[in-house]
Amino acid sequence: MKLLHDVPAPAKLNLFLHITGQRPDGYHLLQSVFMLIDWCDTLHFEKRPGGGISREDLTVQLPANDLITRAAKLLQQHTGCTQGVHIAVEKQIPAQAGMGGGSSDAASCLLALNRLWDLKLKRPALEQLGLQLGADVPFFLRGHNAWVEGIGEQITPIALPAARFWVLKPPSGVETAQIFTHPALQRATKPATISVFAAAPYDFGHNDLQPVAQTICPDVSLALQVLGNAGMNGKMTGSGSAVFAHCTSGTAPIQVPDRWQGRQCSNLEVHPLQGWASSDS
Repeated sequence: MKLLHDVPAPAKLNLFLHITGQRPDGYHLLQSVFMLIDWCDTLHFEKRPGGGISREDLTVQLPANDLITRAAKLLQQHTGCTQGVHIAVEKQIPAQAGMGGGSSDAASCLLALNRLWDLKLKRPALEQLGLQLGADVPFFLRGHNAWVEGIGEQITPIALPAARFWVLKPPSGVETAQIFTHPALQRATKPATISVFAAAPYDFGHNDLQPVAQTICPDVSLALQVLGNAGMNGKMTGSGSAVFAHCTSGTAPIQVPDRWQGRQCSNLEVHPLQGWASSDS
């Protein structure tokens, strides 16, 4: 196989994000549920001889050494692979949104090149590489919606009912480091349990990062107001500026403001590339 076209890289939403403490080394302890949605980037791969790695941006211009390129180089270096690849990227997931677009791209790149280059690495080995690229990459490699704890390394698969969500991303973004170093950030939310969450998964909890993000980026408040005007209770996802709300039968239509990105999304039961790497150690 020399080509892999239309490889999806789905976004995620944090249904809630609680900061339950902080370790002496500065890392924050969290609880969250990561949920896959059908807002996806699409990657295309063409195997080439000679070991060269090149990237073509079909929609949005990405940094020269983005996570896709870094993932390809890391996999090549780790395995000693002498094959190369040209990667074309259709970027749709907004940047600085808290939707995990870069991490998802990296995970799909690792899975695709593991297959294209016939490397036969098991998923645990890919997860170890993914962790070097970003804390969220192993979640996308595992391919299941998950209850996440610790500093993001404790990942427990969970089942979620099928649902629809409005997702809005204003033009401005939020820098993660700005939020986590902000003195107003609350870091002592009482730990929750999966059973309590499961009783009302789409109404549970809050995002501890949201009040600080609203201070740094007023567009977050505007986005929440747009959802509120449609009768929905919005919430920020992750540490970015995107917000979302669970759609019900009475949800009013939304007019997405100019220069904003927004759409209705469905959640995914599993990652579209589930099974591309064996889970055997």
